[in-house]
Amino acid sequence: MKTFDQNSCRKQQSISVATAIAAFPIILALAMPSAMAAEAPLMEQGIQFGDLAPGRAIVWSRADRPARMMVEYAFNEQFTGSQIIRGSYALESSDYTARQDLTGLPEGKDVFVKVWFEDLTNARSKSEPVTGHFHTIGKRDDIRFVWGGDTAGQGWGINEAFGGMKIYEAMRQVEPQFFIQSGDSVYSDGPIPESKPAENGQIWTNLVTPEVSKVAETLNEFRGRYKYNLLDNNLRRFNAEVPQIWQWDDHEVVNNWSDSKDLNADPRYTEKNVPTLIARATKAFHEYAPLRPHDAEESERVYRKLSYGKLLDVFVIDMRSYRGPNTSNLQTKEGSDTVFLGEVQLNWLKKELKNSGATWKVISADMPIGLNIGDGTVDNVPNGTPRWEAIANGNSGVAAGRELEIARLLSFIKQEHINNLVWLTADVHYAAAHFYDPAKAQTKNFSPFWEFVAGPLNAGSFGPNSTDGTFGLQVVFSKAPPAGQVNLSPYAGLQFFGEVNIDRNSKAMTVDLKDIEGTTVFSKILPAESGKD
Repeated sequence: MKTFDQNSCRKQQSISVATAIAAFPIILALAMPSAMAAEAPLMEQGIQFGDLAPGRAIVWSRADRPARMMVEYAFNEQFTGSQIIRGSYALESSDYTARQDLTGLPEGKDVFVKVWFEDLTNARSKSEPVTGHFHTIGKRDDIRFVWGGDTAGQGWGINEAFGGMKIYEAMRQVEPQFFIQSGDSVYSDGPIPESKPAENGQIWTNLVTPEVSKVAETLNEFRGRYKYNLLDNNLRRFNAEVPQIWQWDDHEVVNNWSDSKDLNADPRYTEKNVPTLIARATKAFHEYAPLRPHDAEESERVYRKLSYGKLLDVFVIDMRSYRGPNTSNLQTKEGSDTVFLGEVQLNWLKKELKNSGATWKVISADMPIGLNIGDGTVDNVPNGTPRWEAIANGNSGVAAGRELEIARLLSFIKQEHINNLVWLTADVHYAAAHFYDPAKAQTKNFSPFWEFVAGPLNAGSFGPNSTDGTFGLQVVFSKAPPAGQVNLSPYAGLQFFGEVNIDRNSKAMTVDLKDIEGTTVFSKILPAESGKD
């Protein structure tokens, strides 16, 4: 086990230098450069790129003290003809995080980026720069991206002896143009212990920090979850090369949260007010996610569209922020208890899908449509009425509860002849390919479509979940732990990410589900339909 405490480490370094200088004056000249370097800002979390779009991309980083972010970028590795941008201030109010939107970027170019911080003293001490690069998608480019979710869950954190979160290295090696983080980017409700038993008598040993030793309740504890993940070398290397599209789900706050969440019986929490936890978790998420902030209309909005020319539009949806309470989910009419996406988001999605001119429309969802995902029982007693966390309600009948909202969306997509639509998601901690067939559904007014499930990226492996037949879900493929085994560690190898390739000539989309070593476990080629039906 290795405990990581950055403040303690720096304090010990300062004491060591001071002692050496006092005892041995002759080494003063040698010690001074190191002492001066220690006064410069540090960039311990590296850099991230996010929300790559035509002509622009977000650059994110964090200093360890008040400072100003500086960004230099060029279209060659030598930084010839580079441009320097004086970025935003990193202040205590944002936990010293900062971001800069690079604009006016040309299509189809490699962009090389150098980031450093200048502190806010008169000396303007500079940090050591951190470099990275990414590729803007051009009209002549094929498209390749990866997706997945569920990182550092169930106490399976950074095991350096295992190689850390090495699935991020497997994803980096396929050289994707961007990555969709499908939610549960952290597990604020799951303490990470120094070690824990794994399958086959093995022991999993974690790198730990004080902030991950308990459930997150304070703002700094929520922030500490993101800083913890960024201790991983694989993740920082991945972040410096692959722009990301972030969305969120429940574990960024607390397991299965909705308006019905009640923590009174959970002794781990001294803060019982769920809205307070949501507020703190939301602030931490938006500080550390490399996403482009929305305008003042809804500054913390997560749902958005990112376009990649004529080949692809990505629609990021938020299945968490606007939902009603988790219930039995069997209501026969829509009302406040059946809200899932919410009317404003649903109308936005319909409009954007209808107006999309891209061949492929990918809906990036943080939860699957037709898998039964439980949340205990309505009356919280054994054998009570099941309460449901996602869309499905376990009855395989005509649409009811939250399914009513999804039925309206799917009916609209059919009515407007919107084709080449694929759903990508995570959440359930195994890999799967689902085909939704109206001919086998109870609610039939929709066009057939595919949904692909990836994950976890570094968390416990579960599943497979039972299915709901309302929308005719057909399990074409799934890879999950053997029957009777749950919460398997990454040792078991059941960690999965998805890879999508779109050929610019044929317009075909190939979806691969890959394991922790980057080995394909399932592949599906989807030919593009031309025009609208």
